[in-house]
Amino acid sequence: MGDKLDEIFALQKKFDEELMRLRNINHIPWNEWIQKEVLAMVSELGELLNEVSFKWWKKQEINREGVKEELVDILHFFVSMCIKAGISADELYEAYVKKNRENFKRQWGLSEKAGYKAE
Repeated sequence: MGDKLDEIFALQKKFDEELMRLRNINHIPWNEWIQKEVLAMVSELGELLNEVSFKWWKKQEINREGVKEELVDILHFFVSMCIKAGISADELYEAYVKKNRENFKRQWGLSEKAGYKAE
């Protein structure tokens, strides 16, 4: 099997192209697509909140499968936005690794960014 992140990007690209073709909506500019996908992602994040029972006043079992499903829905919109913004799977990986290193430096108080010095 090839790189899983590459495969996710390829599957999402194929889905997006088919969606645009079937719904005849390929005239929408990429920046408007991202706006719409952000709103869709916010909706999915709300659904995720419901799945993890954020309402502390309610006694509710947490459905792990429901949580996984919402996370996958969020990933769909995230990857679609990456594609529309021109970010490849490789670029996303490289940016993630770079940011992860910086985040560790911040926690260790080694970052050059203001507000992260260790006390």
